[in-house]
Amino acid sequence: MMEPKSMSSHDLQVSMTRRQFFRRSTAGVALGIPALGALLAQDGFAAGEAVNPKTGGLVGLPHFAPRARRVIFLHQSGAPAQMELFDYKPTLAKWQGQDLPDSVRMGQRITGMTSGQSSLPVAPSIFKFNQAGKSGTLISELLPHHAKIVDDIAIVKSVYTEAINHDPAITFIQTGFQQPGRPSMGAWVSYGLGSENQNLPAFVVMISQANALNPDQPLFSRLWGNGFLPSKYQGVKFRSSGDPVLYLSNPPGIPPTTRRRMLDGIAKLNRLLAEKYGDPEIDTRVAQYEMAYRMQTSVPDLMDLSKEPASTFELYGPDSRKPGTYAANCLLARRLAERGVRFIQLYHRGWDQHNDLPRDISLQCKGVDQASAALIIDLKQRGMLDDTLVVWGGEFGRTVYCQGKLTATNYGRDHHPRCFAMWLAGGGIQSGISIGKTDDYCYNITEDPVHIHDLQATILHCLGIEHTKLTYKFQGRYFRLTDVSGEPVKKLLA
Repeated sequence: MMEPKSMSSHDLQVSMTRRQFFRRSTAGVALGIPALGALLAQDGFAAGEAVNPKTGGLVGLPHFAPRARRVIFLHQSGAPAQMELFDYKPTLAKWQGQDLPDSVRMGQRITGMTSGQSSLPVAPSIFKFNQAGKSGTLISELLPHHAKIVDDIAIVKSVYTEAINHDPAITFIQTGFQQPGRPSMGAWVSYGLGSENQNLPAFVVMISQANALNPDQPLFSRLWGNGFLPSKYQGVKFRSSGDPVLYLSNPPGIPPTTRRRMLDGIAKLNRLLAEKYGDPEIDTRVAQYEMAYRMQTSVPDLMDLSKEPASTFELYGPDSRKPGTYAANCLLARRLAERGVRFIQLYHRGWDQHNDLPRDISLQCKGVDQASAALIIDLKQRGMLDDTLVVWGGEFGRTVYCQGKLTATNYGRDHHPRCFAMWLAGGGIQSGISIGKTDDYCYNITEDPVHIHDLQATILHCLGIEHTKLTYKFQGRYFRLTDVSGEPVKKLLA
């Protein structure tokens, strides 16, 4: 928009960025407050602000030779129960129905959903585990397709977090902080490394949900937001119906040539404002307009699955033909990876199983097992697994004790932050291994604890990023994804 002819002093103050302020206050600084001016001038600028014109990332990144060029994060929203899937605990059977010992709980806080129960009875898993692969990894009967890829993945049984409720926990694993406002992991990666494809966003998000399973669990757009980074680094959400991206199509009666002329005219006006105010968000707006124009061609080609052979749909399962399903999104994730998208974030809801867990987790696993395994197989067949990092897991684990009534065939599980299981595969990660151990109650970690910040540091390490050096200065402090802690997990690295 053009600047109004007149502007109140209040509006002027609100509209100014720090850079504008410094330009307008140069005389004031020179006339007697140089110390204040020098102090303020340190704020509001990104560390390593020089940008690589080819990728849009920072000059000097990656810090060292990367093993992965891109990330596919398969977030299982709601928290899968680790003792049902990956962490085999046969001794729980002898304690069925007994109260969780105080010596195991050690005063750990629990949620209001179970704190009022008169007892916390141990609920062993009713599902069988079988050895799979050359590694002999024990894996649940709920995941028969995962059993085919255990030699390609690394299972971590000792992830932990401080957050005990969904919103702070999922915010923590995605942004490195439990409270909203920080940039998401995908935003940090696209800020640091930029994009390999100028016709698609560097960071794409897709959401799916199992039918009728916990439909009310929210996912907020801030989970893939840019926080205090420039807005061009936020994730772009792809929809399963209509235009994959809102407002991508031209309005009725507007041909491409007309749209091109409109964009050129708007760009000229924006350049005038950018020269006057020095606001980087103006340049971001121009870049977003241009990206949207290019996406009018690239996105329809991406979403067109007609050239995929029948064998691909057989690999991912029948749901892969249904837009918006987890299987279809996993297939699209592979296609996005092929096209050089840097960070691909999938969210799949339905894992918050406080009641009727045996029924619900069985249905949930049927919806994700085949497609998750297929993605690994597909990437490997195409020679892409070596430079694609795939991450699978939720925001915390589930309790060994039952929420609600415990019977021989039914139980529920509450939130449990002290230990849970995830797996990683591909670029820079050892294959066919399991790390971390928990106690016989699957309640406390006994070996190789992996904090959320350790996980994030490991992901960045695989991308060639030293996590302590990917920073952005905001409000006088240098921020990073891993906040003030975290180390790459050496046992995971190939």
